[in-house]
Amino acid sequence: MPHKTAKTAAKATGSKATASKAAARAPVHKTAPKAAAKAPASKPVVHKPVAAKSTAKPVAATARPDEPKKVLTQRQGFKTNEFVVYPAHGVGQILAIEDQEIAGAKLELFVINFMKDKMTLRVPTAKVANVGMRKLSEPVLVKKALETLKGRARVKRTMWSRRAQEYEAKINSGDIVAIAEVVRDLYRSESQPEQSYSERQLYEAALDRLSREIAVVQHVTETEAVKEIESQLAKSPRRGAAKAEGEADAEAEGEGDAEEADGDDAAVADEAA
Repeated sequence: MPHKTAKTAAKATGSKATASKAAARAPVHKTAPKAAAKAPASKPVVHKPVAAKSTAKPVAATARPDEPKKVLTQRQGFKTNEFVVYPAHGVGQILAIEDQEIAGAKLELFVINFMKDKMTLRVPTAKVANVGMRKLSEPVLVKKALETLKGRARVKRTMWSRRAQEYEAKINSGDIVAIAEVVRDLYRSESQPEQSYSERQLYEAALDRLSREIAVVQHVTETEAVKEIESQLAKSPRRGAAKAEGEADAEAEGEGDAEEADGDDAAVADEAA
C-alpha cells in the first residue's frame, strides 16, 4: 500500500508539472497576436498629414499669376474710365488697357468707346502723341471757346472748296477753340440766307464736336450744351453784309481765274503758231 500511494503522488506531481508548463506556454501564444495586431494599425496615422501638406502647396502657387493683371490701369497719363478727345472722332471713354499680339508683336492698346457713334477704337499706347489724343479741355479753355462764338464771323476771300478744306482741318484738329471758330463762321440766324448742303454738314459736325466736350466738362446733357452754344451765337453781330461781301469776293476770284485761263490759251496758241 505504501508503494501505491507513492506512485499516485508521483503521477499527481507529474500532471501538475505538465499543467504548469502548458500554462506557462499559453500566455506566450496569446500575447504575440496582440502585438502583431497593434503594429499595422499605427501605420495609416503617419501617412495622413503628409498627404495634406502636399495638396496645400499647389493652391498657393496658382493664386500668384493673377496679381500682375490688375496693374494695367494707367498709361501715358491716361487711365481707364476717363473721357478723352480723339481728333478724328471727338469725345470717347477709355474702357480698358489691354495687351494683344498682332503680327507676332505684343502691343498695349487703349480700348476707347464712342457711345454716340456706337464705335469702339483700339489705339496703341505708344502712338497717343502721334494721333493727337488728349485729355478734356480745362474749364478756362471752354470759357474761351464760348467767348469765341460771340465774335464776328471771318469769311476769307477764297473759293468755297478751299474754305471747306480749312474748316474740315479745324474740326479734325481736336482744338476746341478752332472748332468754335468753325461754328461761329458757319452759323446762320433765321434772318440770314439759308446754308447750302455742304455748309450745313460742316456746321453740324463742328457743333456736335463742340457740344460733346462742353457737356462732359460741365457735367450737363448735350442738349443743354447746344442751347448754351446757340445763346452765345445769338450775341454775335449780324453777318448778312459779311456773307454778301464774301460772295462778291468769290465771284471776283472766279473771274480772275477765267482771265488766267484765257491768257494760258493765248500762250498755247502763240506757241503753236
